[in-house]
Amino acid sequence: MSAPSAGAGSPAVRKLDAAEAEARLADLADILVDAVACGASVNFMAGFSRDEGQAFWRAQVAGIASGEKRLLVAEQGGHLVGTVILTLASQPNGSHRAEIGKMLVLFSARRQGVGRRLLAAAEATAREAGRTLLLLDTETGSAGDRLYRSCGWTEFGRVPDHAFQPGGRLADTSFFYKILEPST
Repeated sequence: MSAPSAGAGSPAVRKLDAAEAEARLADLADILVDAVACGASVNFMAGFSRDEGQAFWRAQVAGIASGEKRLLVAEQGGHLVGTVILTLASQPNGSHRAEIGKMLVLFSARRQGVGRRLLAAAEATAREAGRTLLLLDTETGSAGDRLYRSCGWTEFGRVPDHAFQPGGRLADTSFFYKILEPST
């Protein structure tokens, strides 16, 4: 995978295989716990624990091993600071599609371009897999919403009160797509 290059001292973006994902469950869980604790609406509620985070990531390993999912991480100084999962559609009529999920950056590493590099790497990985249509959803008005818009993603719908934020308040969700040029 040709990941976007990181500047001096910036986190490097790379793909983790299933064995390394299994070995890094604690680090992956820490990123997810941090996201939930900071209010990210990423399927979990306040009080989400490291054990629950490890269980979530452990459940992703089979999909990574089968090639259905690609896990990309941002790493700095031996520590993971961000994640994104690319899930390839498995339906015969969807072999051109993939979904972006668990696009997470540690609070301490935000506003440094990490999310932008992870997203670009996920797009490059999708192209390499022959995918030309990407989909994702995010909380309306969130940092992710602003990032996707600035990276050329197109909102195609919004659902009011779609999901609870970790603190229990309902929030709208925006749905996005991006059409990629095929890999040459």
